[in-house]
Amino acid sequence: METHSENSRRNFIKKVAGTALAASVTPVMLLAGENKPVSQIIDYQKKIAANDNIQFALIGGGIQGTSDTMTAMTVPGVKLMAVADLYDGRLIRAKELYGNDIFTTRDYREILARQDIDAVILAVPDHLHSEIGIEVLKAGKALYCEKPVVHKIDQGHDMIRAERETKQLVQVGSQRVSSIVYAKARELFQAGAIGELNFVEAYYDRQSAQGAWQYSLPPDASEKTIDWNRFLSDKAPKVDFDPIRFFRWRNYRDYGTGVAGDLFVHLFSGIHFILDSNGPNRILTSGGLRYWNDGRDVPDIMVGIYDYPKTPAHPEFTLTLRVNFADGSGGGQQFRFIGSEGQMVVSGNTVSIKKKKMSLAPGYTINTFPKALQEQFLKEYNSKYPERFEVLGPQEEEYSAPKGYSQNYDHFVNFFDAIRNKTKVVEDTTFGFRAAAPALLSNTSYFEKKIVNWNPKTMVIDKASR
Repeated sequence: METHSENSRRNFIKKVAGTALAASVTPVMLLAGENKPVSQIIDYQKKIAANDNIQFALIGGGIQGTSDTMTAMTVPGVKLMAVADLYDGRLIRAKELYGNDIFTTRDYREILARQDIDAVILAVPDHLHSEIGIEVLKAGKALYCEKPVVHKIDQGHDMIRAERETKQLVQVGSQRVSSIVYAKARELFQAGAIGELNFVEAYYDRQSAQGAWQYSLPPDASEKTIDWNRFLSDKAPKVDFDPIRFFRWRNYRDYGTGVAGDLFVHLFSGIHFILDSNGPNRILTSGGLRYWNDGRDVPDIMVGIYDYPKTPAHPEFTLTLRVNFADGSGGGQQFRFIGSEGQMVVSGNTVSIKKKKMSLAPGYTINTFPKALQEQFLKEYNSKYPERFEVLGPQEEEYSAPKGYSQNYDHFVNFFDAIRNKTKVVEDTTFGFRAAAPALLSNTSYFEKKIVNWNPKTMVIDKASR
């Protein structure tokens, strides 16, 4: 009898016939129970002893932190112990969601002082990532840090150094690198499914108020219910209390990293994982604030052009990225990898291949030649390009993840399993910084109106940037 896992694995096999690539699809395993997520990484049907729980805390109980925590809690063998946030309403909500026995505090340092906390999910505004993240590592806790791993370029090596010196595990929260979909795309690319890469384009558009970070403001927001000074820390300019800045911090450079740090970084992490790339060496962006003129100081449209150097893993190629908050066409996201023998599209939980090789034969325009010369030309042309009519495509292949698949779940499975078994994560600080850096430098290029040259191997800005 076919098992649930075997059936799900079949669902991921390509939907069209024709190639042996289907035989090498990444295994897919299911947890027991029809409402449980799907995981490629660990078969969690095994028993985990009650005293083997990994006990974790959340620092930053906003939208993303809550989403992360709800996902993490579905992983067997983990237990939420505490929540820290600067808004009292989120602490009340934490007890409503997770139980009255959850410890809550405004001061995250109370969590770091606890010996019963093994790991921390850090989902605070970007400007606090490195400050609190380094403290988490020095306190002897494993760290799941939301992307981008840092707010400023010069903080990247500090985070890498802290990870190395404390020997603590760090997973950065760009979930695509744990996805079976991106694993399949990586496998296909490395198998030469589209030939030699020459161009990549990707976009991540959002056309809604919530997508453009117009988050709801609670009616009780005040200096009594919010620790404003701790929010500013010493990383942001001292300004008067403003609930809009607190709850919609992504709209301001003092606390967030704009569309590049919020969304480009996801695209970079997916591309770098598929191509086994360290990143671009030349960055140029443009865009503007075209629709959401609500006081924000970051653009709602950004387009970037990135040159990637040749490496053993891939040839030299150019990447274009786009984020658009101003168009009402519906949004969405997609990657398109274009090679010498076809293209690969990654969209949602699907990977598709369309093979088509462009002929190198130049064609001809001989209708103005005398008839005798036309005949002579065609004779020589047919002799020189005898295979010009060979058709390689289009051949189409499509692969889809099983229904209900969650890459976010897989990312947490990878994190907690690495803690339990002392193995490596898929997205450590170095990988996370190599995805964050070109995103942050996209802002540099945009605001300073210049080309930025970056060394993706050593992770430093080339002084030749202009």
